[in-house]
Amino acid sequence: MPIARRLRAPVVLPCDRRCSVLRDAVVDIDATGRIVHCGPRTEAPETDPDTVVQDCSGLLMPGLVNAHAHTPMTLLRGLGGGLPLLDWLREVIWPAEARLGAEDIRAGMRLGSLEMLRAGVTTSAEMYFSGRAVAEAVLDVGTRAVIAPAVIDTPALGELGGWRSMVSGISRWIDADGLRFGPGERIELAYGPHSAYTLPPEALRVIGEEARQRGALVHTHVAETSAEDAEQRRAHGSVPRLLAELGVLDGRVLAAHGVHLDDTDIGLFAEHGVGVAHCPGSNAKLASGTARLSEMLDAGLPVGLGTDGPSSNDDLDLWEELQLAAMFARTRTGDATTFDSAAALLTATRGGARALHRDDIGSLEAGCWADVVHVDTDTPAFVCGVDTSDERILANLVWAAGAECVRDVWVAGTEVLREAEPTRVDPPEVRKAARAAAARIEP
Repeated sequence: MPIARRLRAPVVLPCDRRCSVLRDAVVDIDATGRIVHCGPRTEAPETDPDTVVQDCSGLLMPGLVNAHAHTPMTLLRGLGGGLPLLDWLREVIWPAEARLGAEDIRAGMRLGSLEMLRAGVTTSAEMYFSGRAVAEAVLDVGTRAVIAPAVIDTPALGELGGWRSMVSGISRWIDADGLRFGPGERIELAYGPHSAYTLPPEALRVIGEEARQRGALVHTHVAETSAEDAEQRRAHGSVPRLLAELGVLDGRVLAAHGVHLDDTDIGLFAEHGVGVAHCPGSNAKLASGTARLSEMLDAGLPVGLGTDGPSSNDDLDLWEELQLAAMFARTRTGDATTFDSAAALLTATRGGARALHRDDIGSLEAGCWADVVHVDTDTPAFVCGVDTSDERILANLVWAAGAECVRDVWVAGTEVLREAEPTRVDPPEVRKAARAAAARIEP
């Protein structure tokens, strides 16, 4: 297919397996929004007269992948701060969520999608209620999401409770609209069983069956806190063992947190190719613990990074998670060479895609969607600009740069952020709607 758009930059980081650093390189995009070529300019194919060629200073890289989020919870920021996770959920968050309507959720999701877009996050894995409202917000902003409508069985959520109707609703939606839809397949649908401690085993078994029939992802919390994990181990051996016995692990599974996995759990996940969303910021704030990142990676688990909800973190900045993941891994091992800059970058991009069981996002390689981020290197973070070693460019990007260095973003080849401003939504209007929703549900 002819090249519709060519992006050129002094440095391109395709986030391939080797974490290559390409100099004077291009990213070629076809009319469908997929990458047809990424490599040095001297090796690039010829373009047509109609090809749009855009020169970018600094560097180009794939969009970051937020592998676990509850983004509409932007509306709940600051509620119940200082409480441990289970008390925080039961006493503050679930009662507040029971007051949310679909328009509130859409407003919170638009605000969070805009926040992530400005930080170069192009894909997020969402577990929340009112999935259609979440999808509408994502399409409004122009980002990408894997949407797993939450399935939970608790009276604290009022009319939202009742797992059977939740599951049948997801299945009907997938059957009606397909597993992926929207421009550039921006929306993927999944199942979001909250956890083994909020659902009976029968619900998990049914969800696993429904998801396998449709090739859908199952996105669930696993072993997040010590108290919850201890209870599940007494009842079932562990959550991974329970999920295996119920057949859930025979499909595509994304396990969020995984803080308290033991060696057997990690081996079981590796055997079944389970993806893990590591959420170091939320885990630390809620004192949930520090996940065994190095051990999971050594076992071959596909691990991505997640922010968790913006009311438990309290932001959606994946650059911060990238740094925290590296620091906590080094603290656990006592080895400053653990989880170097390349490994950190790949976990936030390619690793996140693998955790979601996707091979069409997370890297700038032929066949992938052209989800591209332009990073400004004319900033204090890049003291030598790009005229330095590959190793130093990666170190500057991971340890010194951040959301403030993101200038432009393309999703499926369409520019959705230009000079740090969104092209599809009006930020003041987005903030106004979110503030009104937050004020309405405030206790």
